[in-house]
Amino acid sequence: MRVSLLLLLLTASTALAAPRTFRVDYFHTGNATEERFSLERLVVEPLPWPGHPTRMVDDTNLGKYLFEVRDRKTNRLLYSRGFASIFGEWELTGEAKQGHRTFSESLRFPSPEGPVQVLLKKRDAQNAFREVWSLVVDPKDPFVDPSSPPAPGALIKFLENGPPQDKVDFLILGDGYTEAERPKFEKDARRMLDILFSYSPFKERKADFNVWGLMPGAAESGISRPSTGIHRRPPLGSTYDAFGAERYILTFDNAALRDTAAFAPYEFVEILANGNTYGGGGIHNLFGTVAADSLWAPYVFVHEFGHHFAGLADEYYSSASVYGPAPEDRVEPWEKNVTALKDPTQLKWKDLVTPGTPIPTPWNQVAFDAHSVQIQQRRQKIRAERKPEAEMDALFTSQRDWEEKFLGALKVAGKVGAFEGAMYESRGFYRPQTDCVMFTRDRVPFCAVCQHGISEVIDLYAGPARTQTRKTP
Repeated sequence: MRVSLLLLLLTASTALAAPRTFRVDYFHTGNATEERFSLERLVVEPLPWPGHPTRMVDDTNLGKYLFEVRDRKTNRLLYSRGFASIFGEWELTGEAKQGHRTFSESLRFPSPEGPVQVLLKKRDAQNAFREVWSLVVDPKDPFVDPSSPPAPGALIKFLENGPPQDKVDFLILGDGYTEAERPKFEKDARRMLDILFSYSPFKERKADFNVWGLMPGAAESGISRPSTGIHRRPPLGSTYDAFGAERYILTFDNAALRDTAAFAPYEFVEILANGNTYGGGGIHNLFGTVAADSLWAPYVFVHEFGHHFAGLADEYYSSASVYGPAPEDRVEPWEKNVTALKDPTQLKWKDLVTPGTPIPTPWNQVAFDAHSVQIQQRRQKIRAERKPEAEMDALFTSQRDWEEKFLGALKVAGKVGAFEGAMYESRGFYRPQTDCVMFTRDRVPFCAVCQHGISEVIDLYAGPARTQTRKTP
């Protein structure tokens, strides 16, 4: 299939201004207590680097991992980005205590002019970054692969507000859509975008975004759902039941994802999975996912994009988690919207706290938790008995209606404080407001702290030009 005319024009218009995009694909292997890294391949992608030359250094302090690219001769910092990974989540599961697994991952950066040192860092027990892997990359190495894989189809322009280097470039990929369903993919994507840009601060910053779309045609409609015996091979490998969680949609096929996405300028990726069962996922600076036909797709899309785009933490704590409990001696999370509140006087969002609000902030958690227990019991019963999805939708609707009324009636509703209950734990972690997109399925906005965190990331890609290109995060 030929690359679209739009793609060719985009490539020609920016080729002189920007280097190509370089990619390091590697294997990430380990278990709950150890991990190893090994090079898989070095790739030069078809398109120029979409980022701005003055925004090469990531100063957001987000992500469980961080990678740096340094000039081999001078040790000058050329590029850095924080991120999270599938391995970083999997290592917290019970399965990781029983055996090893390997995941493929990628690091993308502007093609260097000469040899560079690529350093991968991970947060230690105190959440400080420590080097865990390093390799030298020479762009003139004969094994660097500049060839292009087969194009996945025409590049769709959902929203274009300027050159890629000046904007946040957001790519929506369709998975599990047949060629006959291409119009459905475009309709689904536009519907999700309308929802996303109705939320602040995306609404106010819409002009800072370009949104692109790609949809490799699937042989059959839908994606895998192993817990119900459904196994398919969609082009991007999307599947429900990641880590044994029936609602969690991920792809473990990194090569398919990256080789497809390489035909669009992008910093962020959302996979629209062609399915109607409630589900989705989001990993910071990796990708987000959503089941496009679920009744709750608009909410899941926005919630999971919050994870992927700004590294926002889950603020809920009553739903079953695939991860083990947090240690008793909780360290301060790196996520901007949750805190262990070791010192109430040093609350990390103290500048946003509503005057006169006590820290920590009382909020009648006992009554909320009692209702949540009932909901979870009914939810488990519906899944165990494989009831129609409509029954789950009805349950979630009744839960939303009750929670909106309960949380909205609290005296502290709408105020910024520190409310106990977050990050899958009812005790020990705190969130900024009683309600938020990251807490419930309620028809509420992102809280003030989440909005601030999202704005910081938008600024990293589309804010004023930066001069601190040599700063080390």
